[in-house]
Amino acid sequence: MNLTKAALRKEVHYLAEEAFHRKLISGFGDGPDVNEYQIVFQGKPRHLPLEEAHNFLVNLLFNNQVN
Repeated sequence: MNLTKAALRKEVHYLAEEAFHRKLISGFGDGPDVNEYQIVFQGKPRHLPLEEAHNFLVNLLFNNQVN
């Protein structure tokens, strides 16, 4: 994994921890593929590419903050 992917994975992990703390997701962790991240949202595990996981978490946190 290159440095950019490692930095993205670290950012996704940070965002997932924040979303979990705010009770917006019920779980998170590394996916089965090195380029994926697992997010448990509304009781369903989702395996997302790192970029999609990042976008999903940013939108989830932002929308929760606005509402």
